[in-house]
Amino acid sequence: MFGVGRLWTWGCGPVGGGGRDLHLKINPGADVGMRGGGHDVGMTTTDYLIDSVLVLLVLFQVRERTLTIKTLVRPLLIVAIAVANYLHGIPTAGNDLVLVAVLALLGGAIGVASAQTVLMRVGGGGDVLARAGWASGFFWVLGMGSRFAFIYWISHSGASSIAHFSAQHAVSAGAWTVALLAMAVCEVASRSALMAVRRQRLRAGGAFQLA
Repeated sequence: MFGVGRLWTWGCGPVGGGGRDLHLKINPGADVGMRGGGHDVGMTTTDYLIDSVLVLLVLFQVRERTLTIKTLVRPLLIVAIAVANYLHGIPTAGNDLVLVAVLALLGGAIGVASAQTVLMRVGGGGDVLARAGWASGFFWVLGMGSRFAFIYWISHSGASSIAHFSAQHAVSAGAWTVALLAMAVCEVASRSALMAVRRQRLRAGGAFQLA
């Protein structure tokens, strides 16, 4: 979900009258997550597992269930595994941080939309019950699926297009992995945080009515 199997590099080559010009070339054996890395992270089994588990966690909420702290924390633990696997540093060259910030904000917005559309109510025993409706599931799958599709595209036909875009906008190769990771982290964190706030408000309201 976060690794990119091909890295574009920028090199200088001779042109015309002995000058040098900037051109693009594809290095299929490099790692976008680390400058000068010698291994390929591609779409690994870990990528598929993390992406699939995060999607399944929401699909399991299609049926109304008690919303517990464990339910809220579980996605955070899963995305923490991705952070440990892929975060090897924060790229700061050119517009790297701009890309990271934009995708982080996008992930946060998707997470908020998914959390806000979860259906919640207080059950008879005072527990908060939650059910992910179609809208909540749509936003969640939109975030996870878009990253998956992006990595698949880059790993197949999109490497040169992203290389050209990155060269034009001063974005380094390593920024893409960090930006996609930031998007996932913010999507998961914002969803869990907003659901926790809504849960607490419902519990407080339910306790007031019982009293």
